[in-house]
Amino acid sequence: MRSAQTRRLAWPLLVLAGLLVANLAATPGFFEISVKGGRLYGSLVDILHFGTPLLLISLGMTLVIALRGIDLSVGAVVAVAGALACETIAAAGGGQGSAVTAAAVAVALGASALLGLWNGFLVSVLRIQPIVATLILMVAGRGLAQLITGGQITTVRSEPYREIAAGSLAAVPFTVIVAATTVLLMWLLVRRTALGLLIEAVGGNAEAGRLAGIRATGLSVAAYTFCGLCAGLAGVIISANTGSADGNNAGLWIELDAILAVVIGGTLLTGGRFSIAGTVLGALIVQTLSTTVYTMGVPPESALVFKAIVVFLVCLLQSPRFRAQVASPFRRGRRPVRARTGPGPAPTEEDDVTPTATSAGTPGAPEVQR
Repeated sequence: MRSAQTRRLAWPLLVLAGLLVANLAATPGFFEISVKGGRLYGSLVDILHFGTPLLLISLGMTLVIALRGIDLSVGAVVAVAGALACETIAAAGGGQGSAVTAAAVAVALGASALLGLWNGFLVSVLRIQPIVATLILMVAGRGLAQLITGGQITTVRSEPYREIAAGSLAAVPFTVIVAATTVLLMWLLVRRTALGLLIEAVGGNAEAGRLAGIRATGLSVAAYTFCGLCAGLAGVIISANTGSADGNNAGLWIELDAILAVVIGGTLLTGGRFSIAGTVLGALIVQTLSTTVYTMGVPPESALVFKAIVVFLVCLLQSPRFRAQVASPFRRGRRPVRARTGPGPAPTEEDDVTPTATSAGTPGAPEVQR
């Protein structure tokens, strides 16, 4: 099983390495890392820093997709979380105290978890199709975020809040530490307990899981709640990084990048087996691709086309059927080896196997000629 998982991760690793090498060729100092003001700086650090929100959302999306679901509302939840956090700080007079920041983050994460719980209720209890249930919040969430901010961009100048995105610990940005901690906790939760097996069992065959006594409803609600919580944390980081809340544009279309990262990582949209390591690689590929667009000076009007072409090539490389078709011309020169059906030595590749008539006159019977 581990060897199969390693093979599935090989192509995303090669794609990520190829993107990094291409960036190095375009920018010789791409791999350089320096320390300024007690914080690491460099293109690789920027990929990890700016890719943290996408990675967090992708982790939550992984569990939802593993259960044959989908969550199109994560971008709207990002906007709601950022709006609530900034408005809470603004209502406190833009307080510089850490208590105000902690309260703002708690309000944002609590509301995000409730929104995820709402999605889980619609999908698991009311049996609404996941794409329809989450599409409702995708549309309504944007309106809710704009209602919270009054249709304006709320700006805050709270240093403790800005430290969430700009701060560092032992020169490592807080955002990278948050991402690494979330990945580790999720791995321990789903790979060191039976939870991961239960999710894969329900996602692979819901009816068999029900007959085995697994409470699929509870698992699904928990997965959507966790996805909402991850989106809320991403929203807090995004708003802290910009020092503002934009209910209209914050997290716009990030749900599509998250789904793409999960699929690139090897998790099928049909549910079942999922890979946390694959999701991490997928998120890094998507973020590296965005960095590549700017590093190579791709014109803005061509950026989306460039990303689409690269994503298309990645999907082709991951397709076993495509790889088999590419490799088939190199295998046509090999002759098949027939199994021995009678006495005598078994035929080899050098034997000429031709259809002839047997002594009984039956046409088409194979005979080995040496």
